[in-house]
Amino acid sequence: MYGGVLVVHITDQRLTLPEFLAMPEADRTYEFVEGRAIPKTLPRFLHTSLQKALLILLDTWCRGRGRVELEWGVILKRRGEDWVPVPDLTYFSYHRLAADWLEDSAYPVPPELVVDIISTQKSFGEILEKATDYLAAGIDRVWVLDSQVKSITVFAPNAQPRIYQKHQAIFDPLFPDLHLTAQEVFQRAGLPSGGNNF
Repeated sequence: MYGGVLVVHITDQRLTLPEFLAMPEADRTYEFVEGRAIPKTLPRFLHTSLQKALLILLDTWCRGRGRVELEWGVILKRRGEDWVPVPDLTYFSYHRLAADWLEDSAYPVPPELVVDIISTQKSFGEILEKATDYLAAGIDRVWVLDSQVKSITVFAPNAQPRIYQKHQAIFDPLFPDLHLTAQEVFQRAGLPSGGNNF
């Protein structure tokens, strides 16, 4: 368990990927960025409500196809360096990672989809940069949820980002038979019509 000076020491010192992966579990979630353990922003109520809503919708769709998980670290490369981000949601198909894979470790290959939810601590520009890094690392799709405008922005390689709002359905051959709208996600999360941010 981390506390006081130990957290500062670990997050300030430069680590190798094996050292980062060997860190003991802590009360905070850490991402590995440019050789350092960076604490992830603590999620707030609306953030976790959106996570839960989308988890339920995707989990129902992906049964027998793959797995959707919350807050699972992914081992990637970013600008030539080891990188372990922790997306809000991750989906991988059983073609990419077998259903019987049960290692208690970070995700070893790029998943098909990662989802990030914009919080008050992050600007859309920061999320855009991270989405670009995800795609460059081999992830096929990045979804960014924005509670303020109730939108889902979809990033794909070699394509302009597409913004989905209200009843616009996300149709993507990468996710056969998934017909999902932004309104479904935000309504299931119980997001008020005023468009509060978090």
